[in-house]
Amino acid sequence: MKRVHDAAWPIIGLGAVAVSSWLLFKDLRGLSFASLKSALFSISPTRWLLAIGSTSLAYAALAWYDQIALLHLGRRLSWRYVAVASFTAYALAHNIGASVLSGAVVRYRAYSEKGLSVGEIGVLVAFCSFTFALGAATVGGFSLLFHPELVERFGGAPLWLGQVGAAALVAAPSLYVVGSLLHFPPLKIGAYELVYPRPPVAARQLLAAPLELVGASGIIYFALPAAANPGFAVVLGVFVASFSIALMSHAPGGLGVLEFTFVEAMPDAPQPNVVAALLVFRLLYLILPLMFALVVVLNYERKRLRAPAAIGEANANGLADLDR
Repeated sequence: MKRVHDAAWPIIGLGAVAVSSWLLFKDLRGLSFASLKSALFSISPTRWLLAIGSTSLAYAALAWYDQIALLHLGRRLSWRYVAVASFTAYALAHNIGASVLSGAVVRYRAYSEKGLSVGEIGVLVAFCSFTFALGAATVGGFSLLFHPELVERFGGAPLWLGQVGAAALVAAPSLYVVGSLLHFPPLKIGAYELVYPRPPVAARQLLAAPLELVGASGIIYFALPAAANPGFAVVLGVFVASFSIALMSHAPGGLGVLEFTFVEAMPDAPQPNVVAALLVFRLLYLILPLMFALVVVLNYERKRLRAPAAIGEANANGLADLDR
């Protein structure tokens, strides 16, 4: 039964890619390559640098996720080691899909070498995933609180739904903070148990996750031209919704799902500029990090393969010395 359950997610993800890509193709069939090329070349060097800076902010915040989880576990590791492990885990997970599982494999290899048990690594992975969910609820809730009309961009949903959604989304992190401050007993959700962290840890979560979302959405914001830019608040709100839907779809890299949702929610911006901004996002946030992560993984595995040989050579030299 477990094998069937595990196999279902890739099928769902690939199905989401197929359906959303087909819908996206229908929406963009009037888009010419020349207009897309012009939109890409219209991005100034300054805005490219700002987009790169936003990418750095996003991945620095993701590394902070892991550090906060380690703080929750009472473990201390160097920032450099955690940053490399986190970057590699997220770069692979964002592109492969099913981010919890793919990120867990990388973290197991990295953190088990530092003495963390399987149980601790499981808690760390779940904690990081919950930190993102907490951030998405916080940013989404406050976006709708100040701009409830954002919900109308998604299928023309009624304004009242944005107001109700804002209240529900803001309530979730608020209750989490109250539970942390008042030391509520663990909350059981099915087979899972949510242990409320200490207030300093919860405070860090509520800062790190929004920073990551601000950085990631900033890539698209800076890639859009000023004349066709609806404003950072709109880009942030639309990105959080689109990225969350893409993650829930389990589509590899959110391919097609992210683009279709984002394009549909930005009817007031020229399509070539929106698509160009999304391509810049994929390049900076997904493709280039994936390339660097693969180098890190290959280098790591090469060192692991060389380690037994080096130990064997050292032992052989030691025996030779004894024979003398």
